[in-house]
Amino acid sequence: MSNDNDAPLPEGWEMRTSRSTGMTYFLNMYTKKSQWERPDAPADPGDVRCSHILVKHAESRRPSSWREENITRTKVEALDLLKSYRKQIVSNDASFTDLAMKYSDCSSAKRGGDLGMFSRSQMQQAFAEEAFKLKVGQLSKPVETESGYHIILRTV
Repeated sequence: MSNDNDAPLPEGWEMRTSRSTGMTYFLNMYTKKSQWERPDAPADPGDVRCSHILVKHAESRRPSSWREENITRTKVEALDLLKSYRKQIVSNDASFTDLAMKYSDCSSAKRGGDLGMFSRSQMQQAFAEEAFKLKVGQLSKPVETESGYHIILRTV
């Protein structure tokens, strides 16, 4: 008969032994919170901090921004623009912050795209899924949400 403790733990968890009781407990490696119950899902890092560049298009939820009152570009044009920004960042031809400040359709542009700390539930699902997958310093591929297309840089 197999023991539950033989199965690998979900990502982000560590099994530890209590020095005082000798009992096994589980530690969330992101939040450093512990629990007695064996986790059945990957550890949630709690809050993350990311910056992003948003390119809106005519079908975006709100097709206007601080840069343009009426955004008329197509989805394809928006995605192509975003890919060109990503290429410039990856090739070190431009900094993420500079591109965000000049071209992002989000009001976070004035902060170089910085969104501050946020939890998974504070963002649209596709954005949150990508943001929480990234490692610190990692840049996402383009992500589509109701707002438009984003590239996300995980900073914390």
